Amino acid sequence: MDWKRVVQFALLGSSDLEQYAILLVRVSIGLFFAISGTNKLFVAGRMRTMYETLVGANVPFPHVTAYFVSGVEFVGGFLLTVGLVSSPVCMALLADMLVAILTTKLSALPKGSSFPNWLDDLLYLPEVLYVLLFICLICFGPGRFSADYWLAGRLRE
Repeated sequence: MDWKRVVQFALLGSSDLEQYAILLVRVSIGLFFAISGTNKLFVAGRMRTMYETLVGANVPFPHVTAYFVSGVEFVGGFLLTVGLVSSPVCMALLADMLVAILTTKLSALPKGSSFPNWLDDLLYLPEVLYVLLFICLICFGPGRFSADYWLAGRLRE
């Protein structure tokens, strides 16, 4: 066994696997948002919950906003899954998650916690993880296994 390679892998990971990791993250988060948006758009109870959440957060035009946000999640999730216009989609979904954090999630965090406990609660929110994943996808790009990569290659010809 080549111990040097094992130690290097343990310390640095493997860039040979980078494209597969990006694919896994992009497709997983894309499918999540596509399914979430689909449920909000086409399942009456889910749209009602979304609407009531927006009303409770005092978001202006809650009915229109509920359809807009659900549409962004549905279309954005689909586009992200196939890797088409990935960076703009990530920016739109990142903005969606930031608004969700600011309008509903922050106010639901326990009051009176110490800063480390408050930060722990904040970082535990799934929306924060989505924001971080979108930032990574914006920085690293959609990967070799994406429509964007194929289109970029066609433009270079």
